[in-house]
Amino acid sequence: MIPQEIIRHKRNGDELDAADIRSFIAALAAGRLSEGQIGAFAMAVWFKGMSRAETVALTLAMADSGDRLQWADIDRPIADKHSTGGVGDNVSLMLAPIAAACGLAVPMISGRGLGHTGGTLDKLESIPGYMITPDADLFHKVVKEAGCAIIGQTGTLAPADGRLYAVRDVTATVDSIPLITASILSKKLAAGLETLVLDVKVGNGAFMADRGQAEILAQSLVEVANGAGVKTSALITDMNQPLADSAGNAVEMRNCLDFLAGRKKDTRLDIVVFAFAAEMLVKSGVAASPDEAEGMARQALSSGKAAEVFARMVSMLGGPADLIDNPDRYLVRAPVEKPVPAARSGWLSACDARGIGVSVIDLGGGRRHPADRIDHRVGFSDLLPLGTRVTAGEPIALIHAADDVAAERAAAALAAHYRITDDRPELTPVIAGLI
Repeated sequence: MIPQEIIRHKRNGDELDAADIRSFIAALAAGRLSEGQIGAFAMAVWFKGMSRAETVALTLAMADSGDRLQWADIDRPIADKHSTGGVGDNVSLMLAPIAAACGLAVPMISGRGLGHTGGTLDKLESIPGYMITPDADLFHKVVKEAGCAIIGQTGTLAPADGRLYAVRDVTATVDSIPLITASILSKKLAAGLETLVLDVKVGNGAFMADRGQAEILAQSLVEVANGAGVKTSALITDMNQPLADSAGNAVEMRNCLDFLAGRKKDTRLDIVVFAFAAEMLVKSGVAASPDEAEGMARQALSSGKAAEVFARMVSMLGGPADLIDNPDRYLVRAPVEKPVPAARSGWLSACDARGIGVSVIDLGGGRRHPADRIDHRVGFSDLLPLGTRVTAGEPIALIHAADDVAAERAAAALAAHYRITDDRPELTPVIAGLI
């Protein structure tokens, strides 16, 4: 069928068969479609939606548009985790080595910051020498020998997704559940996964602010991934405040190193990391129950084994082997560090997590345009969690800025992002549900 006929059928609300979807995506990947045709297809899907069978077919076609990674020589379960994005979300940095230390192989292909959310690759690039785009042989070697590797997507992995997303980005069709599902999962399928755990965030700092929409997306992702042959589950997690007590790049990397070294415990981040570790281990058949799995994960952290895995991964990908022991030697600090005082006494009862993410961008820690250079030094650390009792003038965060002017602007913005009340707030659980 010719492309315009496929577009017409979808525009009219017809269900496309798998062969038509595959031929359309093959033409897209080969550069035989115009941007107008790609945009028209995306808009037709946005308006008319896709059935579960169509979404599975689209996902598989996009996954098959480039290389598929093979792990036949690795005798561990191949597993990964994906997050829909949040503020202060550096879970992947700790989760991958913990899961690897418990017996999984984790080929984690991550992304850069999107909008107000931070990107795992941007955080890793604060490590001197770390290669986020190694060749396929080195990637395979690191996964096999270290147990995990966190890298960026190559041009040969699900290339149709990159071309389709570029058009969606400028045609107001990003927020389509079938297109989001296929975009996320095509890369994961191409990575050769056996199991996948998804972190679907909901709240004012997430792309899905509504719980119902987050559940619809999670259900779509889980059903399509399982339909495509990857054992998958999803946790819905709260993003009404930063997950870690840091937001930025080098500051979040420091947070990761502190966590792996056992210096960060009993936090919201701790709850999420071990919940995902447990889900990965149970899904992969390494542990029989969530309690057993969480115990394995906590032992991997407390014994130092997870830290060793992380150090080996960093070293094999070009970074310093002693990063965990000597972070100040490698992670450059911002020249200005300024505390943000509480405006009044009371309880930290709410915050604008999205606004905090935008403030990191304003400091230079994110991108307004794709070509922007990031200042990895800047951001916020020592962010107090909601539910904390503060007195007027007490620091609620520490700003890391390039200069005094930026620090003052960020301090005013951050103070405005928090609400302090006389009454202690009722907080939502960080784990909101499992699908």
